[in-house]
Amino acid sequence: MTKAKLNTPTRKTSYRTGWGGSGRNAGKFVHIAVAVVFAACAQNLPATEISFADAVIVKKAERRIYLITGGQVLKSFKISLGLLPDGDKIQEGDFRTPEGRYELADRNADSDFFLSIQISYPNRLDQERAAELGVSPGGQIMIHGQPNRPRYSKAYYGNYDWTNGCIALSNADMMDLWRMTTPKTPIYIVP
Repeated sequence: MTKAKLNTPTRKTSYRTGWGGSGRNAGKFVHIAVAVVFAACAQNLPATEISFADAVIVKKAERRIYLITGGQVLKSFKISLGLLPDGDKIQEGDFRTPEGRYELADRNADSDFFLSIQISYPNRLDQERAAELGVSPGGQIMIHGQPNRPRYSKAYYGNYDWTNGCIALSNADMMDLWRMTTPKTPIYIVP
């Protein structure tokens, strides 16, 4: 299991961001951080360790995404898929979520959705199949949270397949997935 140690900043650098300068806000962050660490210690919680997944598995039929570490499930989350979730993605605009082996790629904290992580779709096989069919394989397949400007209720987004082919989670689950994965983590999407 891979663990990361988080270093608590003890020096401030910017008044505007809450991390800095002298004056009335100096030291507030340090006091809060120390209080959090003491509270975690009192509860026997590891305040400075985060486990990272070494693989991600999406089981489309189960509507679940699994974070795997050392062959064991670290965490799993409920997901929503593309509007037409059955079958592999063939071409752009087919509303399907791709199947195969990919990697987690770019991260975007400022997308149209609450956080997004790009999946390295299309891979070589997807591109070859699309070329044989004379179509575009599409792209921009992401794992993301809920829309920042929702058009439907929270219940809709949590209970139906609604994306254009992406994998969507609740915002709280997306925060955990964001923290527990790194770029280049392999992701396996299976039927």
